[in-house]
Amino acid sequence: MLSVHAVRDLRDFVLDVTLSVRSGETLVLIGENGSGKSTVLNLISGILTPDCGEIVLGDRTLFSSGERIDIPPESRNIGHLFQSYALFPHMTVSENVAFGLRCRKVPKAEIADAVAEQLAAMHLSDLADVNVGRLSGGQRQRVGLARALVLDPDLLLLDEPLAAVDMRAQGAMRSELCDRIKDAGIPCIVVTHNLRDALELGDRLCLLEDGRVVADGVPAEVLSMRENGFIASFAR
Repeated sequence: MLSVHAVRDLRDFVLDVTLSVRSGETLVLIGENGSGKSTVLNLISGILTPDCGEIVLGDRTLFSSGERIDIPPESRNIGHLFQSYALFPHMTVSENVAFGLRCRKVPKAEIADAVAEQLAAMHLSDLADVNVGRLSGGQRQRVGLARALVLDPDLLLLDEPLAAVDMRAQGAMRSELCDRIKDAGIPCIVVTHNLRDALELGDRLCLLEDGRVVADGVPAEVLSMRENGFIASFAR
């Protein structure tokens, strides 16, 4: 279970978000560009620090302004897939997937086994020694997800996970991504501008406007708010 209350003063508004995600549940964040969606992910992962609030994951408090707790990002055990995938272009597929485990100083034999398992699950075994700069968007997405999941994270954060995938491949990748999220069985938050992503990946939708949650519910419930300008355009 993830519970978040985070406040941060941004350039155009004060972000003040309260949300929760159960184990095995996927929450999809939607909203206009600049509404604070990616900032929420960065606050949860520890890339950014809230001005105040509390972030609790399972039985661990990751951040608490009242108790002066701020666990560093590398110790939060969160898998964070960035919109650009943030892969290391000078490394091979296997080297990228292994990076986080090496930072944790996991024994080499365990790293090799874990990486091989993830590459097989992502249908990347044949590309293990290929430089990531030579991959397609869909292949890079798989590498980024494998790198996030190989750490056995307690939470998965996905920022526009299919944005760099060719339109013709998005359907298959969306289905594969959904399966991998369900297999992980952990809380997951997805940021997307794509209606099909929201409907097929999300158990719940959360609409942000200027850093505030203005709707939170099952997809059909949130998408029925046609009086909201963003929902009207999003669901068109």
